[in-house]
Amino acid sequence: MPVRDAATVLVLDRSAPGGPSVLMGQRGASAVFMPSKYVFPGGAVDAADAGARLGGALSAETAARLAVDPLPGTTVTPDALAAAALRELAEETGLLTGHPGPAPQGWDHYAGAGLAPDPSTLIFLFRAITPPGRPRRFDARFLLLDAERLHGDRNDFGAACDELSHLHWVPLPEARALDLPFITEVVLAELASLVAQAGNGPLLPPASVPFFDNSQSAPRFRRIG
Repeated sequence: MPVRDAATVLVLDRSAPGGPSVLMGQRGASAVFMPSKYVFPGGAVDAADAGARLGGALSAETAARLAVDPLPGTTVTPDALAAAALRELAEETGLLTGHPGPAPQGWDHYAGAGLAPDPSTLIFLFRAITPPGRPRRFDARFLLLDAERLHGDRNDFGAACDELSHLHWVPLPEARALDLPFITEVVLAELASLVAQAGNGPLLPPASVPFFDNSQSAPRFRRIG
């Protein structure tokens, strides 16, 4: 089973009434991959993501970490991963982050809003490769976005596609009670730790990025520094 590069976005709202909350939705019961599970917005990198013109640049630290240890044969770039993350966020939730400017070709959500997608504040939080034996396998990078960077009403999901249902902001202490994939539980724990460290200050990148590497028959846990 081939492993596809993928990007996932954790959108964090630290001003939510119930305390710091993350945006999640439920996959369909008939989905091949993780049916009925609650997940973050995201998906596989498309070929067009490599050429998408973004309205900003990743931070040097995030770009360097995203470039570490690509799987053999992959040509994915940090910019393509960032583009996939923001494209999937727009498609699955209708939420946008950017500033006035030209949208990449085919990005109708951004074109309609007159925005150029900006990945400059994305924080690389986690990486995991799906274990062998699953119906689909991904090399998923989990990227964190502060909800303060969203354009417009963060509670308006009217422009979302139907891939995720029950989109809502979930307080971090409550999120782990949902029906989650195991790796999502682990990522939520990492997010909660980062939020606790930040306190009332700015969200900062972790000292290193946890990496659950299941590319081989024997799983490995590593950190990307």
